[in-house]
Amino acid sequence: MNESVAIKTSNLTKIFNGNIAVDNLKLDIKKGELFGLVGPDGAGKTTTMRLLTAIMEPTSGEAWVAGHSIIKEGERIKEKIGYMSQRFGLYEDLTVMENIVFYADLYDVPEKERPARIERLLGFSNLTPFKSRLAGKLSGGMKQKLGLACVLIHTPEVLFLDEPTNGVDPVSRRDFWKILYDLLKEKVTILISTAYLDESERCTRVGLMYKGRLLMKNEPMTIKKSLGIPMIEVWSDDARNAREIIRNSEGVKNVSIYGDRLHIAIDKREALDDIIGKLRSEGIEVRDYREIVPSIEDVFISMVDKR
Repeated sequence: MNESVAIKTSNLTKIFNGNIAVDNLKLDIKKGELFGLVGPDGAGKTTTMRLLTAIMEPTSGEAWVAGHSIIKEGERIKEKIGYMSQRFGLYEDLTVMENIVFYADLYDVPEKERPARIERLLGFSNLTPFKSRLAGKLSGGMKQKLGLACVLIHTPEVLFLDEPTNGVDPVSRRDFWKILYDLLKEKVTILISTAYLDESERCTRVGLMYKGRLLMKNEPMTIKKSLGIPMIEVWSDDARNAREIIRNSEGVKNVSIYGDRLHIAIDKREALDDIIGKLRSEGIEVRDYREIVPSIEDVFISMVDKR
């Protein structure tokens, strides 16, 4: 295994009762990279995490994390990683400090190293003023930051985060990502899964996952440019009816709705005037429109539609 690679998979597959959850996954994640695994519920993200953290054995294939085989060296892997699952086990009747100390015990962190590490993690996550508060009394965003502090107490080389910002308010999501960027500066490798496609644009590279398969992996901007056809954004107070009117029109490849906006993929720019004209002739008020760079969500939807 290449020394610059933190995670590598080879035809990694997991089948449950005849259903393929992870399908021949081939993935390389470099050391010090923040890789985003993106897809809807049921895409196989959590199963992939459990395979790579050696919690679950694959049906076939192999993977290596921090240089160790998930099949032959599972215990060695667990020493070098931090894993924050969707239902991370905080103890709500313990304080912030007691939770961190509990995980320090769990990971056998040497006593002499604990004070400095704990002080740093509390400051890192802005939890110092709340170290005596019961975990059960924390907000959702603060619980996530405490969970992250707990998995970092043993200074892991590779960090696995399974949808850590799911259900967290926007401000807390922003704070959480700031912490992740700080970890990158310390050369920690991070694999994060998310159903928020807008979040994926914060990653070094992104893998789009659907029904157990990796559809594409690349840098966010490269993925956004991969659609290869123009996209326009249209503002209308009647976006839903507008979508129904033009979704099968000539020159329209795909239409997605975002509140009062439509993202319309067209086969050529010349189709724009016809589309706007058709909407207006059907009584749809078009407030404004412009050509845009597709979002990762636009690319993902287009790829899924093709399949």
